Amino acid sequence: MAEDRTEAHDAERAGDVIGPYTLVERLGEGGFGTVWVAEQAAPVRRRVALKILKGGVASAEVLARFEAERQAMALMDHPGIARVLDAGTTPGGRPFIAMELVPGEPIVAWADAHGLGVRARLELFCDVCHAVQRAHHKGVVHRDIKPDNVLVAEVEGRPMPRIIDFGVAKALETPLGETTIQTGDYQVLGTPAYMSPEQASRSAAVDARADVYSLGALLYELLTGETSVDLTRHTTTLRELLRQICEVDAQRPSERMRSLTDERRHAIPARRGSTVDRLVRDLRGDLDWITMRALEKEPDRRYPSPAALAEDVRRHLDDEPVLAGPPSATYRLRKLARRHRGLAAGVGVAAFALLATLGV
Repeated sequence: MAEDRTEAHDAERAGDVIGPYTLVERLGEGGFGTVWVAEQAAPVRRRVALKILKGGVASAEVLARFEAERQAMALMDHPGIARVLDAGTTPGGRPFIAMELVPGEPIVAWADAHGLGVRARLELFCDVCHAVQRAHHKGVVHRDIKPDNVLVAEVEGRPMPRIIDFGVAKALETPLGETTIQTGDYQVLGTPAYMSPEQASRSAAVDARADVYSLGALLYELLTGETSVDLTRHTTTLRELLRQICEVDAQRPSERMRSLTDERRHAIPARRGSTVDRLVRDLRGDLDWITMRALEKEPDRRYPSPAALAEDVRRHLDDEPVLAGPPSATYRLRKLARRHRGLAAGVGVAAFALLATLGV
């Protein structure tokens, strides 16, 4: 009964006051915390996102992980990453973090709602990569990059992605909190559809390349409308799902697009202002290679950083040879011709005229 009373006391309601914040509306709930929209009246009048540790889960490890998130987000100073504004404890002694309230929709939903084509989606994706790269420069791996943690809103007429929720972040070089965080054998941190194989196998060797994998999974979904892990084919057991993540390669994006079910063959291309056949052509080649390199099962075979992934996407957008592609002479010549279409056309006409002359 005492435990029930404690949990009831810990259950926040709209109108409750925690420090300088008044709870307004529940935004969401995760394994360890609940996020609220809250209002602050003084010394600054503003709305914030207040993340409060749940009652009944405040073990030493969970408290350490919550403190790690607070420290990780406090390090960030990039326009693409939500800022930490304040921290404290509830009257019941549970810690909370006051974060910038980020407006917007999850990136895939936003891109679909605005009918973004492939090129615009790639431009948006590059912005996300640069924000993640900033976190890595600060020594933090996010470890849970997914559409719900990348929110997009228009700022001065331009889409601006913002990364939120460093709840399972891991320090790359130095401890973020005072307590070392150990992940037990029974724990899997992250979201399966976007989780790197080393996270799924609960390896201790999780570094910046885990975020590169998750970015690859995000890119896959932005391009195809489907997750890189085909969840419909898996059994319901977590063990089998994790085995698939570690052992089964995703279909190339162009192949996945070609194999869409009848009900999705119109809806997904329509959200990109295209058709299935045109999308297959757009994805085949560079974007297949780039996405699949980011999704390599072995970390050493992926891009070494989010910046390197963004640079290869930029090469594709600029019609330059991408590093993920086979460096054949024919491929490079084709890229050169696309960058200099006028010159290529002139050379083609001259070559045709020369051959015609020789034939005569």
